[in-house]
Amino acid sequence: MTFETITLDISARAIATLTLNRPDKGNALNQTLIDELGDCFAALAKNPAARVIVVKGAGKHFCAGADLGGPATAGEAKHTLAGLMELVDRCPKPVIAAVHGAAIGGGFALTSACDVILATPEAFFSIPETRLGMAPSPTLSALFMRAAGYRNFRRYGFSGERISAAQAHEWGHVSELCAVEDLDAKVAALADAMLMSAPGATAELKARVAEYGVPPASKLYDPATRDAKHVRSEEAIEGVAAFREKRKPKWYPQ
Repeated sequence: MTFETITLDISARAIATLTLNRPDKGNALNQTLIDELGDCFAALAKNPAARVIVVKGAGKHFCAGADLGGPATAGEAKHTLAGLMELVDRCPKPVIAAVHGAAIGGGFALTSACDVILATPEAFFSIPETRLGMAPSPTLSALFMRAAGYRNFRRYGFSGERISAAQAHEWGHVSELCAVEDLDAKVAALADAMLMSAPGATAELKARVAEYGVPPASKLYDPATRDAKHVRSEEAIEGVAAFREKRKPKWYPQ
């Protein structure tokens, strides 16, 4: 498989390293990146040569959320963002997120769909949708609530404030904080430990997590809501314009 926005390396020891590769855009999610990630996870789920998957970002950030700076793609969408999250979350292989820099919006949700998150102390997360004049989709809202907990989701969903890696670690969203120079080694050691587990048993455990998790996957990815699209409201138009123009939105009191 050849990709435009990601790179994939599968080692001889069955560790697949998937790197978001739009560093000039902070690895922001455009439709091409969503489609390529979706295709890649669908293929890795069936590939016996890959037993553990590591997701990381090239450049300064893990994933800076939605790409609001230009056209999404020249072609028709193959995967929705909710559909991508389901592919990651329900992948029968363990998925490790190695997070540095920003994990914002869809990037934050992507980490929540992974099984284990290792992050540098300088990493940060945020839920910025309401600052852009829209509410997160039902699937993203559920993933954010899974990551942050009920009360924390309310605060940071309403405010859009940054969430430090230390805060996310305190909540249990981040499994371990690692110095940036140690991150790759820590990820490699964890992946190696996971290789000690039988692949069939691991896949069965992932299925149980999907069935009994909070919320269960059947609810989280309900077909009636998973593809809900943001309404292009006046607030959303103004919020995105303010972001692009690097100014405060009109609803902020001057």
